[in-house]
Amino acid sequence: MIRHLVHLRFRADVTQAQKAALFGELAGLSNHISGIVDFQHRKNVSVETPLVRDFLDMFWFDFADTATRDVYLEDSQHQAIGAKIVACLEGGADGVFVCDIAL
Repeated sequence: MIRHLVHLRFRADVTQAQKAALFGELAGLSNHISGIVDFQHRKNVSVETPLVRDFLDMFWFDFADTATRDVYLEDSQHQAIGAKIVACLEGGADGVFVCDIAL
C-alpha cells in the first residue's frame, strides 16, 4: 500500500469553506479511481512553528499499490482539482509538499 501525503500552505484569504470544498472534491476521487483505499484531511497541529513554515493543512490518500497511485497522478479529474488547489496556495506550487511512503 502507498500513502500519498500532501502538505499545503494556503493563502491567508482562502476560507475554511473553500478548503472544505476542495477536500470534498478530492474525497470524490475515491468513487472515481478504483484502488483508492482511504482519503483523509487534517489541520497541522504541530507546535514546532518555525519548522512548519505555514504548511497548516494536509491530506492523504492510501492507494492499494503503486499502479493505483500512478493512475491517480495521470487522472484528468485529479489534475483539475490539483490546479484549483495550487491556485489557492501561497506561492503556487511552492505552497505544496508531497511525500509518498510504503505501508
